[in-house]
Amino acid sequence: MKKICVFGSSSSVIEKTYLDAAYRLGELLAENGWELVFGAGTMGMMGAAARGAHSRGGRVTGVIPEFMNVPGIPYEKCDELFVTPDMRTRKQKMEDLSDGFIATAGGFGTFEELCEVVTLKQLKRHKKPIVILNTNGFFDELLAMFEKTAALRFAKSEALGVYAAVDTPEQAIESILNYHYTETGDKWFTPESP
Repeated sequence: MKKICVFGSSSSVIEKTYLDAAYRLGELLAENGWELVFGAGTMGMMGAAARGAHSRGGRVTGVIPEFMNVPGIPYEKCDELFVTPDMRTRKQKMEDLSDGFIATAGGFGTFEELCEVVTLKQLKRHKKPIVILNTNGFFDELLAMFEKTAALRFAKSEALGVYAAVDTPEQAIESILNYHYTETGDKWFTPESP
């Protein structure tokens, strides 16, 4: 069984279309026989994805730091729940458990999680698929910033190929189903770099 980590917001006051996309993503993970790994939150995109997965009989594994493991924050129906000492350990645990990553709309924590797995893949620390679910164009400006970074040679253009950006949960699943790892060159620029 593949374990797919979903990053996403813990906000419950976002537009319903985002929550619907996360719920549908959870459904599709379960329908493909894949386990959801997530930050264990009951609210926002995290909770919606977990409820979607469970609605189709899927398995859900949550990872939460100890200071957040208080009533009202964790999704109480996790099939397995890991409690970590801090946020850094939580992120590492989610990365270690997972065979791929899907970033959904979220805040600063989601951006950090996404950028970390992109950076680690660029550094050849993993070969796992990374998908950005760009619901309602949520990530448009971030994706443009990534492209600007490459255009100005702060990163190599091939770094833009370590992730895929898609518009729908169905396309996110398709991206993982069709994923083939392509090795990139060295991360570092030198005066001789093309």
